[in-house]
Amino acid sequence: MALLHTHLDHLVITAPNLPAGIAHAEETLGVALQPGGTHARMGTHNALLKLNESCYLEVIAINPELPSPNCARWFELDGLGRYGQPRLRHWVARTNNIQSAQALQKGWFGAIESMSRSHLNWLISIPPDGSLPLSGVCPTLIQWQSEPHPASMLSDVGCSLIRLEGYHPKAEKLQEVLDKINFEGSFQVHPIDSSERPYLVAHLQTPKGICVLDSR
Repeated sequence: MALLHTHLDHLVITAPNLPAGIAHAEETLGVALQPGGTHARMGTHNALLKLNESCYLEVIAINPELPSPNCARWFELDGLGRYGQPRLRHWVARTNNIQSAQALQKGWFGAIESMSRSHLNWLISIPPDGSLPLSGVCPTLIQWQSEPHPASMLSDVGCSLIRLEGYHPKAEKLQEVLDKINFEGSFQVHPIDSSERPYLVAHLQTPKGICVLDSR
C-alpha cells in the first residue's frame, strides 16, 4: 500500500451569490478570477484563481438556476443566507487515499462522496449536515480521480499562497490529525482561548503585493 500523503489543494471563499464573491476576491487581490462551472448535485457554482500548478482559490455560492439538492449543501452554504458576507471560509486538503485519511480520525471529516464538474471527477468528504470540520479550520479531504489537476488548466495571473494559518482552541488536536494523515504544506495552526471564535488567515502574493484573506 502506498504511503499516505496529503497536501493543501485549495482555499474556499463562500458568498451569498457568485457575483458578490467574485467582486470581493477581485477587489481584495487585484486580479480577475476565471469561470469555473456548476456542481449539479450540490446546486452550486464557482469561480477560480490559480495559485500554483496544484493549488487554487475557489469562490463558491448557491446557483439559483439549479434545483435544490436533496441533501445539505457543502461548506455551510445553506446557512449563509442572502445577506451573508463573502469571506474566506475553509480549505481543502488533497490526499492520495481519502478512505485511509478519513478512517484515521473518524467523525471529523464526514462521509466520502463522489462529485463531478464538466470533465472533472473527485471524491470529497462532506458531513451529512453540510457543516465544516472544526468550524472550517480542519480541512475537507479531496481525492482527484481525473487529470490534470484543475489548477494546471487555469491562467497564471501572478498570485501564489505564501501561507495559511488556522486559529482554534483544539489546535494541538488538529495538528495531531494533520500529522496522522501526513499533511505537507504551508498551513500553520495556532491555539486560541476556548471563548474565541475559530478563524483562518491566508497570506497571498499578488501583483499588488501581499494581500490577506481573513475568515473573521
